[in-house]
Amino acid sequence: MGDTKKISLEVIKRLPRYYRYLGELGKSNITRISSKELSEKMDVTASQIRQDLNCFGGFGQQGYGYNVESLYNSIGEILGLNHGHKTIIVGAGNLGKALALYKSFEKRGFKLIGIFDNSKSKIGTFIGRHEVLDICTVEEFIKKNEPEIAVIAVPKEAVGEITALLSKCKIKGILNFSYTDISTLNGVEVENVHISDSLMMLSYKIKDIE
Repeated sequence: MGDTKKISLEVIKRLPRYYRYLGELGKSNITRISSKELSEKMDVTASQIRQDLNCFGGFGQQGYGYNVESLYNSIGEILGLNHGHKTIIVGAGNLGKALALYKSFEKRGFKLIGIFDNSKSKIGTFIGRHEVLDICTVEEFIKKNEPEIAVIAVPKEAVGEITALLSKCKIKGILNFSYTDISTLNGVEVENVHISDSLMMLSYKIKDIE
């Protein structure tokens, strides 16, 4: 398998999409597929697919194509999805609740182990099987349970304080759903997610459609 540290970020960004499509193929009991067939489903050229996968050593056989289950599992391993990342959510409002109930988290290898908030009306309530815990206990919780990822779904005015706390607790990665970007932190990987940006891009694309 190739050295992922030297692989283009653009290639890495396409891997989750390959993973998703291969998962759907597996559910349809398709056991093998060629790069050409996969390209037709994904609207990515067959050449691009082969180049991307060759970055990791290549997985296909000439005249056979790709074994769907094997490639699916290999990409999952490359993405680290087979490691069972322990995850917490900070913010138990409408968005935090929706994220906590999102079934694909655990299907993709992210194990939710805790939800935190500072609202007295939310602390002690349950979202699914998880009790909402007081944010004041998050540092102790992290030391004891060692989650790797924190999902932030808090108002933007609280982001700075929460980010500093999570960084101090040596969280490895932050998925940020707040309405402000978090800059790269020392030793912490950050993914900023803006649903509104996608909506605005969609608005731009359809504005001239009659």
